[in-house]
Order: sequence, then C-alpha cells, then structure tokens
Amino acid sequence: MKVIPVPVREDNYAYLLVDDTTNTAAAVDPWDVPKVQAAAEKAGVQIVAGITTHHHFDHSGGNQHAAYPDVPIYGGSNKSPALNTVVKDKDEFDVNGIHVRCYSTPCHTQDSICYHATDKSGAHPGGVFTGDTLFVTGCGRFFEGDGAQMHASLSYLATLPPETVVYDGHEYTKGSLAFARSVDPDNAALARLAKLVADGVQPGERTTIGDEKEWNPFMRLESAPIQKATGGGEPSAVMDALRELKNKFKG
Repeated sequence: MKVIPVPVREDNYAYLLVDDTTNTAAAVDPWDVPKVQAAAEKAGVQIVAGITTHHHFDHSGGNQHAAYPDVPIYGGSNKSPALNTVVKDKDEFDVNGIHVRCYSTPCHTQDSICYHATDKSGAHPGGVFTGDTLFVTGCGRFFEGDGAQMHASLSYLATLPPETVVYDGHEYTKGSLAFARSVDPDNAALARLAKLVADGVQPGERTTIGDEKEWNPFMRLESAPIQKATGGGEPSAVMDALRELKNKFKG
C-alpha cells in the first residue's frame, strides 16, 4: 500500500490509495479528474474505486465527470454526485489488498466519513483520509454541527493507532500552525512540526494520529494552555470557543 497526494484546486488534496500488489487504486476526492488520472497513469495504476469524504463540491465534484462509470464510488450520503455506494459508521470494504473501515465524523458536514486504510500485508502503518474533519494541527469549520460533535469526531479518530498517517483534505498547515502557536505557545511538538514544514516534508509524510494528539489544539481541549486560551469549561464549550478564536485569527 502507498498513498500518492495529488494537489488540486488552490489548496485541496486528492489522493490515490494504491494497492501495489495489483497496481490498482482508489481515487479519494478526485475533484480534478484529468489531473488525478494523469497521476494514476504516471504511477502505472488503474483506478478501480472512488472514495468521497463529504459532499462539498471541492471534494465530491469530480464524481460527476463519470470518468469511471463502472467502479464503486463510496461516500456518506447521496448529497455527493454520482455516488453509488452509501457507507455508514463501521462499514468496511476492500480495494484489492487494502482494507478500508469507515468512521462517521459529523460536524463539518453531517455526511463526513473518514476512511482508515490498512495494508493486509502489514507493510504500511495504515492511513486515514480525513477530508475536512481533521487537518494537520487543525480541524474543519462547523458548517453542519457544533463543538460537541467535533469533539466527539476527533475523539473517535484519536482511537486509531498512533502510527496512523493522516491524509487531510487541504493544505492549511502554515496557518493552522500559526494559530496553534498562538494558543499553545510552549508546546515543543509545534517546533517539531515547524521544522518539518520548513524542511519541505511532503503532506502525508509529516503527521500521524499520535502527532496530532501532541500538537493539535483541537485534540488537546483539556490541556492547561487551551483551557486558559478559551476560558475553560467542558470539552464541547472549549471546542466552540477555540473554533471561534480560529475563525477570527489573523496571524
């Protein structure tokens, strides 16, 4: 198993989830179908499935181009165009030698699904495609939910093995890092992330679930710095306050 990031639009990521034993792949959020197809051809793989993290057009829009009319296209609701396989929490499916388990993570949208992919051979530590739920040291806006839902969703993702690689839906790292430093300035893990960014380490090679639990303020709601920055309280209230601070952040 390997994962090939494909930058699309201004700051989105599509991905190829590749089973390198069969040279087949699932296309994750392939908004720019020609670009994703070109990446597949360059890698010498055939696309045999589509995976949609949520219905927002910058993630699901590639589905409607029907470049792959005979393959399953998975997603959390029929709000996504061209979806032919609706999945729910704990559903599972295979992409040849890759096993995928679905994690329902409502808040950014109610149909947000994160996909935990593992290599049946055990050669890869596993990865999770998080769409706009979890970003590197950040999280998505609460368009269809609230702090309680986002806290529940991120806590759910936190149960994945710590070595699980995070493949998120946008390149927001620099802005999210700046915000994290503003609310958690003494967190040594953030300096480690800053060095990775400065060194040009590629997305999907610089963050894991274990890392996010160390440096992502939205996964550290009970820590003293985040309690102080938000005024404290129960996790749902802290999450709402933290998201509001991020929405207004200009750094």
